[in-house]
Amino acid sequence: MSDLRSKVAYLQGLSNGLNLDAESKEGKILNGIIDVLGEIAESFTELEDAHEQLEDYVETIDEDLYSLESELNDEDELGEYVEVDCPRCGETVLFDPGIIEDDDVIEVTCPNCDEVVFVNDDNYESADESENLEARIESVDDDI
Repeated sequence: MSDLRSKVAYLQGLSNGLNLDAESKEGKILNGIIDVLGEIAESFTELEDAHEQLEDYVETIDEDLYSLESELNDEDELGEYVEVDCPRCGETVLFDPGIIEDDDVIEVTCPNCDEVVFVNDDNYESADESENLEARIESVDDDI
């Protein structure tokens, strides 16, 4: 943008070299045009500075967001999950192991078909299902 300002300054020098009377019609128009061009060049310079600051700010936000996403992904990879296969559609459903020990009755449903795949109520699951669930929990823990 400084190139634009230097071009306007060059035009001002040319108009001064013409020795036009500033009070003549031509002098007034030429000086008015050059003044407007100078203001436009200054506005562009200010916009360019603001744009550079905004780019730096957005880049900083992008870096922070990437860092936060990385932290969240690392936590997800390290977290423990219980893995259950849906009996209706076969979809693998993961849920927090804290649900198993929760005092409230919680039903875990398949996000694909809304089938209940697990209920933490002792009356709901059979002993075989409990053993299968414990084996799957150990298997998932070993994978992690």
